[in-house]
Amino acid sequence: MMKRKIYTVMALLSFTITMMGQAKLPKLMVVPSDVWCSENGCMESMEVMGEVVTYPDYKRAMQTSRELMAVIGKINTLMAERGFPLQDMSQTLKSIERTSQENSVLRTKTSGAGLAESPVDRLRRTARADIIIEVDWGVNINGPKRSITYNLRGLDAYSNKQVAGAEGTGAPSFSAEIPVLIEEAVQNHMDPFTTQLREHFDDLLEKGREVVIELQIPDNGQDLDFETEYSGKELAEVIDEWMHDNTVEHRYSKSDGTENYLLFDQVRIPIYRPNGMAMDADAFARQLRNYLRNAPYNITSKVVNRGLGRCLLIVGEK
Repeated sequence: MMKRKIYTVMALLSFTITMMGQAKLPKLMVVPSDVWCSENGCMESMEVMGEVVTYPDYKRAMQTSRELMAVIGKINTLMAERGFPLQDMSQTLKSIERTSQENSVLRTKTSGAGLAESPVDRLRRTARADIIIEVDWGVNINGPKRSITYNLRGLDAYSNKQVAGAEGTGAPSFSAEIPVLIEEAVQNHMDPFTTQLREHFDDLLEKGREVVIELQIPDNGQDLDFETEYSGKELAEVIDEWMHDNTVEHRYSKSDGTENYLLFDQVRIPIYRPNGMAMDADAFARQLRNYLRNAPYNITSKVVNRGLGRCLLIVGEK
């Protein structure tokens, strides 16, 4: 009887370890912080809806700084040692380069609207990373010794919210290698940092990703808006009920609504589709588009991708 109990306990322990090993972890990508890019002349500008907006130029940063490449490589190694899958930024940039014209030619058929997607959004969409780790550092010199003051921020790639952080100053060292100083400085903080990442990903698995879905009626003279009624319900009510039925634990917020515009934020969507592929705002909005184009609504819609965590549905035209 005692042997049978021991075997049972060992079997349960083995099963638990196996299941832990099969658990999905968030995919990560390490990038230089906006501050680092600005201080090192690696920013670019683009016009968005008449306003000039600046973004980090990661390609220039990787091509001009060996130090940056070495630091990112070191952070990648430290994360890989803790079992986190990584997306390499340099390889992702090369993939984007091969399809750089992909979005520039896409337009809606009726209004000619383009895709409002920044280079940073394009990078994140291509990498399909769950968490972006921003790294920033500065070198402190005291005689022959040097130390590193660093800052690591884990950002949810969909909501852009910070979900993990670590910062501090490493012990002074005679080492001249920045990656070595980075490793020495962050080593003691990596386990708490990765614990925060795991806790956030566990929350995503339980409560879903957080995205933003916008819906807009185009100004094309059609007799359709969000107050149009179907079987006694306004279109806005129909969409609201669809959100309730398709979000995780019915978690979402309708933060703005007029006859021509609806804004849903804090929308919790499943982290994976039934086929195992990652779910993002674009895929979720397409489900809503498919619902609206069926009877009794028969409404044509256009999905405009605005990054992993934001999507616009133009309701009433393709």
